[in-house]
Amino acid sequence: MKVLIVEDDPDLAEGLITALKNENFIVLHAALGEEAKVRITQFQPGIIILDLGLPDMDGLEVLQSVRKTHADIAVLILTARGDLDNKVKALDHGADDYLAKPFEMMELLARLRAMSRRLNTSDSSQIQIGAVVLDIVAHTLSVNEQEIRLPKKEYMTLKILMEEAGRVKTKSMLEEHLYEWGETIGSNAIEFHISNLRKKLPPDFIQTIRGIGYTIKKADTSQ
Repeated sequence: MKVLIVEDDPDLAEGLITALKNENFIVLHAALGEEAKVRITQFQPGIIILDLGLPDMDGLEVLQSVRKTHADIAVLILTARGDLDNKVKALDHGADDYLAKPFEMMELLARLRAMSRRLNTSDSSQIQIGAVVLDIVAHTLSVNEQEIRLPKKEYMTLKILMEEAGRVKTKSMLEEHLYEWGETIGSNAIEFHISNLRKKLPPDFIQTIRGIGYTIKKADTSQ
């Protein structure tokens, strides 16, 4: 899941980036409202963490812009404005959640996981395609109800493909995702991870689109 952090405090932004990457979110940061509007279009996040007190504009202006053009993006307000009036105003303008500063990182992460589950699977923390089940909270994989341990980079690669089942992901796209998660990427890393994953998954679960990249069908017919 991609998360855009819109926060002008560099120390807080850095802490959020580190914490979210450790939770396997793909993270991008914007310090200004106008910058955030551009990033939203380019980065296409699933979730936005939005501060209201931005240097160049009120965060509510960013929220209004998001709701006009990207109604499906979940927005969590993270702000020092903890009074009820501001909370009600933000929720009425289309925010999905509201957390006042100072806050506990564990609570923020729990709220983000809940938002991510709603966006990914509507009512579950699991992504299931045929006999393959990926739990994005527990970070576990099961095939035919048998749990399989995955190294972190294999898990990340499979998560990207299953979250976007039906779409072809090029090698460079997969590399970019892993890089955004803070992982170092070798020249043949993607091929290596795909090869290892195929040994643990049903035949033809991950399909190669020759000359383009890799994909997983939305409905697995290999069982």
